[in-house]
Amino acid sequence: LAAADPRVLALAAQVTESREQDIPLLLLKLKGILNSASLGSEESKKIKQDIYDYDLTQYCMLVLRQDHSQLRGGWATAARLAEILSHCCVGLEVKEDAEEFYKKFLPSAIDNLLFLGRRLQARFIRTIKDEEKQDFLQWFRTVTDAICWLFGGHIQLAACVLQNDHFLQLLITDDVETAVMMMSVLHNILRVNSSVLLQVDEETLHSVLDELVYKLSSTTNPVIGNAATKLLLLVAKFCKQLVKLLTARYKGLKELLSKQWTGKGFDRDLSQLLDLLYLEQSNGKGEVQRQHQAACIIQAMWRGFQTRKRLKKLPQAVTTLQRSFRAKREQELQHLKKQKEDEALKLQMQLQRQRAMRLFHERQLALLEIIHASQVNKYMEEMEGKSALTIQRFWRGYRARRNFHQQRQFLKEYKAAVVIQRAACKFLEKRRRRRPLSPWKDPKGLTDEQRLALQQKVDDYIKLHPASQMSEEMSKELHMQAQEKLAQFLLRSRLDQRAAQRRETLLAQVNTDVELLMNAPGLAETTKKDLDVFMSRSIPVATKARQSHNTMLKYTHWPWWKKLGDEFVEDDVIPDDALNAELGTLFIGGRK
Repeated sequence: LAAADPRVLALAAQVTESREQDIPLLLLKLKGILNSASLGSEESKKIKQDIYDYDLTQYCMLVLRQDHSQLRGGWATAARLAEILSHCCVGLEVKEDAEEFYKKFLPSAIDNLLFLGRRLQARFIRTIKDEEKQDFLQWFRTVTDAICWLFGGHIQLAACVLQNDHFLQLLITDDVETAVMMMSVLHNILRVNSSVLLQVDEETLHSVLDELVYKLSSTTNPVIGNAATKLLLLVAKFCKQLVKLLTARYKGLKELLSKQWTGKGFDRDLSQLLDLLYLEQSNGKGEVQRQHQAACIIQAMWRGFQTRKRLKKLPQAVTTLQRSFRAKREQELQHLKKQKEDEALKLQMQLQRQRAMRLFHERQLALLEIIHASQVNKYMEEMEGKSALTIQRFWRGYRARRNFHQQRQFLKEYKAAVVIQRAACKFLEKRRRRRPLSPWKDPKGLTDEQRLALQQKVDDYIKLHPASQMSEEMSKELHMQAQEKLAQFLLRSRLDQRAAQRRETLLAQVNTDVELLMNAPGLAETTKKDLDVFMSRSIPVATKARQSHNTMLKYTHWPWWKKLGDEFVEDDVIPDDALNAELGTLFIGGRK
């Protein structure tokens, strides 16, 4: 046996002793070792055999599975290693354990190369910068060239490439550049092994043809159309059995090719493909023409119907357009008019403010001329005090009105909650009254034995807890103490009752004032009559009493259907919600 190449031995020793992250850069030295011998020579075969024997090709294949974004050298190193791996495998003739090499190692190498291609394709699509996109595209092209070189040297790998899931995922993409490269890989596969499509399973064959036809129907890019057309032409030329499949599975393929791709720069290939497809259906040519003529008639009738329909709707559409245009123009004119009025009002207010300020200053100067010089400072201080009081008065009034408006809604919600609670309490009280009383059950009597046992317990308790004896003087003293505490309690309860009545009276007065304020007109609409209502304490009470009396009279004249649900209310009692529904609550004498 010839001795192994010392360079391969040294590199294998370095790879074995190095760290994992340094191995990819070390394996790049294989490129120089391979280039040192001419391609196809005995020396080249010997070097490739040594590289395989010392498992350096295994290292290359395993490194391709790693994420090179975190390793030294990045994805450029991965692409170069893919090229090295393909060159190491092509021209290598393994004699010992050949089955493992051809049935395990080579399919695994193809799978790893396609997996690396998927990673590069995904990063190329996600990248935004042009420089990075060009780099990823160049690396992806290197990997695809390595795959083509590998199955070109081992023809049996063509079927393995087609049946690999990564190849189908690479082919099914919307990116133009990578899709063209993958279709060129498929083109090379068909040139290397023209019958490969008949060797793969039916599902894989249908998936590849479906993707090619989909690219023809979903895009207008001439590059994609040219590549897909050439592939279909190659399939139809090399595999005559697949022409029937194309015509049977894709009914509208001929019409799609003739209408969408004619005159796009590859008419020669397109004409050859159409000739092959039409030749397959030459027997049914008359039927195709008849169907084509029928389709043309249907389309003509449909277009005529659509045109007549649009012409019929045209006057209505014009009327709608004119109406909307006039409305929009009127809205714009109104907006301009309002804007001019606002500007005029603002200018008028500004002029009035300037005129008032000028009159005020003139009046001030006239008064300063009349007042003695010694009284000027005193007068100015008085005017400053009056001005400060006026500003404070307006500010307090504004703040009070704002707080009142904020609390107004809260008071309405509070009263509404009170009304709802009162109605709920009345409803629950009615339900409690309607519940039937449970029938009275006589207590069970005691037997003689139970009576004797109970009497025995009572006697034992009396013996254990004898009653204390109290003298007559102690009884009288205890009676006097009880009488004094009772008198104190009655006096204190009377005072508490008076205080409670006073609080209820004040609360009723406050509620009455609040209702008067809430129902009062604005300051601009206030009259002298409204002022008398606020200054007098008897007028509001009399007005409320009159309104309450009118409400009671209205309630007595209600029809019977308005009084449903009041079966348990006494006839001389008017529900509070009937009074509050129209006039609110009347507070008289501390009662609500």
